[in-house]
Amino acid sequence: MINTYDHEDAELLVPSVRRVVPVLAELIGRAREADVPVVYANDNFGLWRSHHGELVDTALARPHADLIEPIRPDDESLFVVKARHSVFYETPLAYLLGRLGVGHVVLTGQVTEQCILYSALDAHIRHLGVTVPRDAAASIHPHLEEAALEMMERNMGARITVAKDIDFGRLHTDPEHAPGPSRAHAKRPAS
Repeated sequence: MINTYDHEDAELLVPSVRRVVPVLAELIGRAREADVPVVYANDNFGLWRSHHGELVDTALARPHADLIEPIRPDDESLFVVKARHSVFYETPLAYLLGRLGVGHVVLTGQVTEQCILYSALDAHIRHLGVTVPRDAAASIHPHLEEAALEMMERNMGARITVAKDIDFGRLHTDPEHAPGPSRAHAKRPAS
């Protein structure tokens, strides 16, 4: 979500991001209040020397800073710079989550039919539970967004919900939301 919006498809993405940012800001706030780790896994803008502060500053200096400010990382946020679509591909995220004792991830951001889909698959094959709040994930192509959400739910056992229904305490105690082999091949109807 820390994005300069000067890339191909940005004009298709920005309207979806505008709808998502207030929901995402509220969800991040609730996670922080619940002492749930907030991890930003962000593209590097093709600048292999970038660090998270530089990425945030660059995005805030661009015309769509209003989409960044409400969700900007705070001093407690963790930050992983990624090279490709999945937040796990060639990043230390799996190691970080293991060190934090995280067994379930809530994937938000952009783009549902790309980064979130691929990240959900990578989380699933690492035996992590996955929740995707559909209203906290932006898309470029709505018809592909729907297909991606269905794939995550049917093929990866992801819980597809809305942000207001996420109870961070339940993610650790409710078997319906816990990761594990019993959910690995869950076949549930699409939401």
